[in-house]
Amino acid sequence: MATSPCSSSGVSSSSSSGLGADAGLEIRTRSVEQTLVPLVSQITTLINHKDKPKRSDKTLQAIQRVGQAVNLAVGRFVTVGEAIANENRELKEEMSIACIEAKRAGETIAQLTDVANLDHPESDGRITIFTDKTGVVKAARLLLSSVTKVLVLADRIVIKQIIGSRNKVLATMEQLEKVNSFQEFVQIFSQFGNEMVEFAHLTGDRQNDLKDEKKKARMAAARAVLEKCTMMLLTASKTCLRHPDCESARLNKEGVFHRMRLALEQVIEIVTDSRPRGENEMAPISIYSSITEFKQSQKTKDIIEDLEVAILKTCQCMNELKRELHHAATSLTADLLRYHADHMVLKALKITGAEGNLEAVAEYTCKLSEQKEQLVETCRLLRHVSGTEPLEITCVHAEDTFQVTGPQIISAAETLTLHPSSKIAKENLDVFCEAWESQLSDMSMLLREINDVFEGRRGEKRAYLSLPRPGKHNANLKSLKPVKLDTEEQAKLGKLGLELHLLTSDVDSETEKWEDQENKIVRHGQSISSMAHSIYLFTRGEGLLKTTQDLFHQAEVFSTEGIKLASVLTAFSNQLEVDDKPLLLLEIDKLIPVCQQLQITAKTTVQGKNATFTKVDTCIRKTKDVMTILSQVLPLSYKLLRKCRTGNGCFRSPHPWRENRLQTNTNEDSKEGKTNAFGIKSLDHHVANLTFLESK
Repeated sequence: MATSPCSSSGVSSSSSSGLGADAGLEIRTRSVEQTLVPLVSQITTLINHKDKPKRSDKTLQAIQRVGQAVNLAVGRFVTVGEAIANENRELKEEMSIACIEAKRAGETIAQLTDVANLDHPESDGRITIFTDKTGVVKAARLLLSSVTKVLVLADRIVIKQIIGSRNKVLATMEQLEKVNSFQEFVQIFSQFGNEMVEFAHLTGDRQNDLKDEKKKARMAAARAVLEKCTMMLLTASKTCLRHPDCESARLNKEGVFHRMRLALEQVIEIVTDSRPRGENEMAPISIYSSITEFKQSQKTKDIIEDLEVAILKTCQCMNELKRELHHAATSLTADLLRYHADHMVLKALKITGAEGNLEAVAEYTCKLSEQKEQLVETCRLLRHVSGTEPLEITCVHAEDTFQVTGPQIISAAETLTLHPSSKIAKENLDVFCEAWESQLSDMSMLLREINDVFEGRRGEKRAYLSLPRPGKHNANLKSLKPVKLDTEEQAKLGKLGLELHLLTSDVDSETEKWEDQENKIVRHGQSISSMAHSIYLFTRGEGLLKTTQDLFHQAEVFSTEGIKLASVLTAFSNQLEVDDKPLLLLEIDKLIPVCQQLQITAKTTVQGKNATFTKVDTCIRKTKDVMTILSQVLPLSYKLLRKCRTGNGCFRSPHPWRENRLQTNTNEDSKEGKTNAFGIKSLDHHVANLTFLESK
C-alpha cells in the first residue's frame, strides 16, 4: 500500500490548554472525527476547571464523574481495538501497543480525578488534579495520541479491505477479458458480480464517511461508472464471444473495460489520498470559482479608495452576470432534456440496425454525435453555474459519460447492422442505449440540485459513522460488531435496489413533464420518489438511512404518503366523466392495499438476522410495487388532465390543472420475465440466459 498510516485519516486539533494531538495529521473521515470530539471535549473540561481555594462537593463529584467517564469510554474503545488487532495480525503489535498506552492514560486520569485521594493527601503521597494539573495534561496528550493511533490503524484496515477488493475485481476482469468460451464466461462473470457487490458496499461506506465533499463527489462519480458499466461489460463481452471477428464489437468491449479500470483507479486514489505518478489534482476551471476567488480578493486591506469602489462595482456586475448565466444555462438544459425526452434517435438506431440498413444507421449515428456534442457543451455550461465544488465534479462526470457512451452506442449499432439477426448484438445495443437514457435522467436530477443550491434550498446532511464511538449506549464488544449479509443476500438487495432506482428515475421523468409543479399529484409523486431514492441508497450502503430501523421508519412514512396520494387521486376521479374513471380507479385500487401492506410490514416487530432480512426484503419489494403503480398513475393522470383542459373529459376542475406541451405515453404493467419501466433487464436475468447463448 502506497500510503502512510496517517494519509487517510489523521488528527489536527488543539485547545486553549495546550492540549492537542500530532499537529501534522488531518481528520479526513467523519468516523474518526466523531470518535475523538467527545473525548477531547471531556478532557478539555478537566483541564479548564477553575482553581479555587475551596470547592463544593458538587464540583468535586462532577470532576470525578468526568474522569471516570473518560476511563470507561477508553476501556470500551480499547476492547474494540484489541479485537481488531486479533483479527489483523500484521497490525497486531502496533495496535496492541497503542491500546496499552490508551488504557494506561485513561486509568491515570481516573486516579488523578478521584475525590477519595483528597481525604488524606499527606498519608499516601498521591497527587491529584488539584495539586498537579501538569500530570493530567501529560496523561491527556498520551491518551489522545494513543487513541488517534488506534483510529488510524483501524482506518488502514478499512483501506486495505477496499484495495484488496479492488484487486480481486481487477484480477477477475482480466480473466473475463481473455475468456474464449461461453461456459467459462458464465462461471467467471458470476464470481465477478459477487466481487462487485462486495466492492460497492465497502466503497459506499467509505464515500459516506468522507468529510471532503469534493472527494465524496468524485467517489460517487466513479462508483456510478462502475455500476452502469457492469451491465455494459456483460453484453459487450457476450457480443464479442458471439462475433469474435467483428472489429466494432471488439472496440465496444475494450471501451467498457478501459473505463471500468479508470474508475477503479480513481476510487483507490481517493481512498489512499494519492495521485498517480506524483500528478497534482487539477481543479476544474469555472466562472463560479473565479467569481468566488475575486470576491475574496476585494477584502484585501490597505487598498486605495478608488480601486475599492471599482471592485465593488465589478462585483455587482459579476453577480448580475452570474444570475443571467444561471438562468441561461438551466433554461437551455431543461429545453434540451425535454427535446430529447422521446429518445427518437436511439429508437431509430435500434430499428435500422436490426434491419441491417447501413446508410440509415450512418445517418442516425451522425445525429447522435450532434446530440452528444450538445449535451457535452451543456454539461460544461452547467459546470460554470453549479454553485458548489461537488456539483462541479458531477457536471464533469456527466460530460465524460456522454463523451464515452456516445461512441460506444455507435460501435454497438454498427455491430448490430453487420449482424442484424444477432439477438446478442441487439441486446448489447439496448444496454448502451439504456445507459444513455439513464444519464439523461441523472442530468435532470443534477439540474434540480443546481437550482436548489442557487435558490438556497439545499439541506444539511447527517454525519455518517463507520467506526464505533466509545462510551455510547454502554455498548459491549458483541453489539459493536455489525451484522454482515452473506453474498447471496447482498446480491439480492443489490438487484432490488437497482430496479427501484430505475423506477424512481422513470417517475422523476414523468413529474418533470408537468408544467404545474405545485399540483398535488405531482407533489406527492415527487415526495414518494424522493423517499424511494433514499431506500435505494440504503441498498448500496449510502444515504441517510444507516440502520434497518431507519429503513423501516422510512417505509412507514412512505406508505402514509402513498395513501395520501390515493386520496388526492380519488378526489380527482370525482371530477371525471364516467367513461374516464375506470382506468384511474383501477390504479387507486392497486395502490391502497400495497401501501397498507407496507405499513403493516414496517410496524411488525421481528428478531434475529433472518427475520430482519426478510422484513427488509419485503419492505423494499413493496416500495418497488408502489413505484411501479406510480409510474402508471402519473402518465394516466396527465393524459386525463389534458382531456380536462380541452373540456372533453370532466365536468369541472377544482384545481388549476395545466397541460404540458410534451407528449406522454402510458407504460404497460411489468410482468415476470419482462423488462421494467426503463426496459433494462435484471442482472440475474442476463446471467441465467448465458447458457443458451450458443444457440443464438
